Amino acid sequence: MAEGEANDDRTLDAGDFSSWLARMQGALRGEHASDVPCGRCTACCTGSQFIHIGPEEADTLAHIPRQLLFPAPRLPRGHVLMGFDERGHCPMLIDEQCSIYEHRPKTCRTYDCRVFPAAGLRVGDDAKILIDQQAARWRFGHTTPADRTKHDAVRVAARYLEHHSDVFADGTAPTNSTQVAVAAIELHGLFLRRDSESDETMVIDPDPEEVRVELARRKRASRDR
Repeated sequence: MAEGEANDDRTLDAGDFSSWLARMQGALRGEHASDVPCGRCTACCTGSQFIHIGPEEADTLAHIPRQLLFPAPRLPRGHVLMGFDERGHCPMLIDEQCSIYEHRPKTCRTYDCRVFPAAGLRVGDDAKILIDQQAARWRFGHTTPADRTKHDAVRVAARYLEHHSDVFADGTAPTNSTQVAVAAIELHGLFLRRDSESDETMVIDPDPEEVRVELARRKRASRDR
């Protein structure tokens, strides 16, 4: 984040919630990169982040020195992480710019700090205070009641997943706020039901087994891709 922006309390337009949500879901499915109006902010590049790179990202791996990579814990062989320097900065950030932007990892292409206000979460890590500060500035628009209901569903899903790690298979429960927020965005549809009498969509707490089944389905689909 450029000097002077870290403590900037001016709000930022995050866009219409439903439109943003649809684009974010597409990015998570790998259909396109996230389109974040970052401006001069580099908080995610300077926030002591470990960047996951999958074995299929050959182009990215070819542009990062091997000594900067190490095996990703609890993931199959070939999955690696790129760490950060003594300042918490990504080693590929040079002169406040990504030196491999056109070849950056999928993790970076899909990263969008708006997931935190979308899910009603904070990063919760002192090393990532700049990301928290930037995320807190975003304000979503809700042009229809459906926008508000979808936003409520994502937030309810995030709270639910934080307190129901038992719906995840062993070793797959989220371990940080980013993972919780992403899971809430992916699963929020389970938290919506249309009332047959009023024909209005409401936010609900789904049956835990329904969540388990959907998580298992998504895991199989990801493995088969």
